[in-house]
Amino acid sequence: MSLDPEAIDTAAADLLEAEATRRQIGLLSQRHPGITLDDAYAIQSAQMARKLAQGRRIIGWKIGLTSKAMQDALGIDTPDSGVLYDDMDFADGATVPAGRFIQPRIEAEIAFIMKAPLTGDVTRDQVLAATEAVAPAIEILDTRVMRSDPATGQPRRIFDTVADNAANAGIVLGPQRHAPGSVDLRWVGAIVKRDAQVVATGLGAAVLDDPVTGMVWLSRRMGQYGQRIEAGQVVLSGSFIGPVECPSGTEIRADYRGFGQVSINFE
Repeated sequence: MSLDPEAIDTAAADLLEAEATRRQIGLLSQRHPGITLDDAYAIQSAQMARKLAQGRRIIGWKIGLTSKAMQDALGIDTPDSGVLYDDMDFADGATVPAGRFIQPRIEAEIAFIMKAPLTGDVTRDQVLAATEAVAPAIEILDTRVMRSDPATGQPRRIFDTVADNAANAGIVLGPQRHAPGSVDLRWVGAIVKRDAQVVATGLGAAVLDDPVTGMVWLSRRMGQYGQRIEAGQVVLSGSFIGPVECPSGTEIRADYRGFGQVSINFE
C-alpha cells in the first residue's frame, strides 16, 4: 500500500459525504497518483466500518468489471468487487425515489443466494454446493466519483471505482429461484427494455465465460483481505450487458425468459 491511514480515512469520509449530499468528488487516482488496488480496497473497507457503526448491515457482495469489453476499456485484466448493504435492497417492481442517486444506471446479472460460507481458494463444485439458488437480478449503479476529470478529460480508473464500492448503489432480485446445478448459466440471458424499448441483450457467458468463475474469483479475493461470503448473503456475479442510463422517469424491465423477470422504476 502507498497511502497512509489518514489519507485512506479522508478518502472514505469524502466518498460517504458525496453519497449523502449527492455531490461527486474528484478522481482519487488524480489526488493520489501512486494509489494501488490495496489502497482502493482499504478505502472501501474504511467506508464499510463507518457504515456498520451507523447500523447498516451487509447483505452480500457484487462482482464488477467481469466482461472483456469493460476490462479493455479500463486497461485492466481483473474484475473488482463491492459490498451490498441492507439499505440498497429494492423490491422487484419498486420505484426508486427521485434524488436517491446521483447518476443511476442499471445492469442485468445473475444473483447467487448462499446457504453456506465461501472463503479462499474454492473450486467450481464448492461454489455450487454452497449456493442455495440462483435468480435474475438488476444491479443499480451510481458513482460518487466523477466519471472523468472536467479539466483534463482523464476518465476514472479501477482505483476510483473500487474505492467507490465498485460503483454499487442497489440490488433488485426477481422472485424466481433455481437450483444452481439445474441450468447452464452461460446460456442464461436477458432482453433489457428501458421505457418499453430494447436497449441491451446479453448472455451469462459474457461474465468470465461462466458466472460461477466470478464466484471463484470473489472467494479468492475476499480471502486475501480476511473476508468471506457468508450463508444467507446474496452475490451479484457480474453484468452481461453494458450499463444502461436511468434518468428520472425511467422504467426498466429485464426478461430472462424461463429464468424469470425483474423490473425497477425511477421516479
